[in-house]
Amino acid sequence: MSADRSPGLDFLRADIPIYTLTFAKQIPPQELLARMGADADSVARRDETSLHDEYGDTLLDPDEPVVTTGVDGAWTWAWEQGGTHGLDERILSAVSQGTEAVVLHYNEKPMYWFKCAVDGDILVDFHTLGPLAPNGLAPAQLNEAMRPLGLVPGQPVPLGSVLTLAENVFGLHMTPAGDSEERWSANLLPLPE
Repeated sequence: MSADRSPGLDFLRADIPIYTLTFAKQIPPQELLARMGADADSVARRDETSLHDEYGDTLLDPDEPVVTTGVDGAWTWAWEQGGTHGLDERILSAVSQGTEAVVLHYNEKPMYWFKCAVDGDILVDFHTLGPLAPNGLAPAQLNEAMRPLGLVPGQPVPLGSVLTLAENVFGLHMTPAGDSEERWSANLLPLPE
């Protein structure tokens, strides 16, 4: 793992007010959508224009968010532009069954929320509202990689360090769709009570 920041998630360093990105290792986009609870009738390949034409204002619906997927390296990602389904422990547990998963959430408070899971178990879970307080089954697992980035338990969190952690430790990157490029997408069903 390198201490140098790669450009992998630079796209997310732009002014995007809210997003949740769920990454899963070595699973195809359609399977990631199914594990996240996608409406099976909505799963299709769409480009940016058809996505906006079909969903319009509901793209940012927090209860039934629209997700777009992509594959970069060993990781498949699902981008919720307005929802937080990926943060739900039941969703993350399902996504990480038999593999590794990472969730990154950002909102305009501003805050980041980071979770990583393996085979259904959430190992590390922290957010940036207040001093760093990792929890999960192995909250200290990433300490060696976190400390050089200023991610120290009990200390305020430098916001940009969360994306750098994801890039450095997991090699995550995300390539935005090109013009007219179709990606698998769907809307997620409401989370069960």
